Amino acid sequence: MAELGAHLTAPSAGDDRPSIFEAVAQDSLMAAVKPALQHLVKVLVESNPGRYGFLWHWFDEIYVLLDLLLQQHYLTRCSASFSENFYSLKRIPIGDHRQQPLATAGLPKRQHWKSLLLLVLVPYLKGKLEKLVSSLREEDEYSIHPPSSSWKRFYRAFLAAYPFVNMTWEGWFLIQQLCYILGKAQHHSPMLRLAGVRLIRLTAEDVQALEKKLAGATTSQTHSIKTQVQSAVRKALAGIAFSLSTGLSISVFFLQFLDWWYSSENQETIKSLTALPTPPPPMHLDHGAGSALLPKLKTVCPLCRKIRVNATALSTSGFVFCYRCVYNYVKTHQRCPITGYATELQHLVKLYSPES
Repeated sequence: MAELGAHLTAPSAGDDRPSIFEAVAQDSLMAAVKPALQHLVKVLVESNPGRYGFLWHWFDEIYVLLDLLLQQHYLTRCSASFSENFYSLKRIPIGDHRQQPLATAGLPKRQHWKSLLLLVLVPYLKGKLEKLVSSLREEDEYSIHPPSSSWKRFYRAFLAAYPFVNMTWEGWFLIQQLCYILGKAQHHSPMLRLAGVRLIRLTAEDVQALEKKLAGATTSQTHSIKTQVQSAVRKALAGIAFSLSTGLSISVFFLQFLDWWYSSENQETIKSLTALPTPPPPMHLDHGAGSALLPKLKTVCPLCRKIRVNATALSTSGFVFCYRCVYNYVKTHQRCPITGYATELQHLVKLYSPES
């Protein structure tokens, strides 16, 4: 079995294609960065919502701008995306049977801009679509729109069709990966085919050319003012992109660990390790003759000893009463009838059930 599957990891002689594991690993790298960064922003916003709230509200837009800058820098400098360069891969045009260009030569303009749009815009639009579907499902569940609304009929049809569209999208990627494994395709992803490029490994000449380009960029000098301004802008953008890429390269394993730690599959384990013991129920603090005792039936109000009407809970203790009973009691005594905890009228929380 090991001999039969050896071609998955070890390319044949003269084959410069990456293995399926390398290709999928570089795809999952960028997919793990966004949720990890999103969690870090969430922690920051929760610490100071007034100052950092805009980061959470505009996170998708801020991230797509940073991603655009990062991918543009690497496509121009290395003919590869950030994650592809991280795994020592580069892009070359499809059907180019001549001598392969160096990574520093860059892609043709058509393939360059198609690659940039597919790398940045497609994940952004897919994320927005998933959020839209989630919000529409919540609206449909709670029946926010009136039953006769034509909009409701439209988005119910959209919600019914979306799982099949998503299944077709994911199936397209799966079939492409299977064809790549079997050697029937040059690309492991349909996005590469749409961009008109394919992935190959970096050669020793590519690595030397990248090192020379980086060394030459630090020593080159310009003369005209216009050229100096353009060079300064390019250097500033390249510096920001380089800072982002360096920071991501250093923290990529930490970000993947955060993504695993806060994944839904791992939440049960986290809860079992970090959950605090359940606190005991509140004790009866007032043993006076005027304090109420809990009835045996949970549907009975502790004050009037009748079936609750317009159920209302006290947020200070959690016990439930009739609204009129607890309103009058709290207004007079400013405490919970059961526990004796200090309570105000603002602590009354009316409970609504489908039956009412």
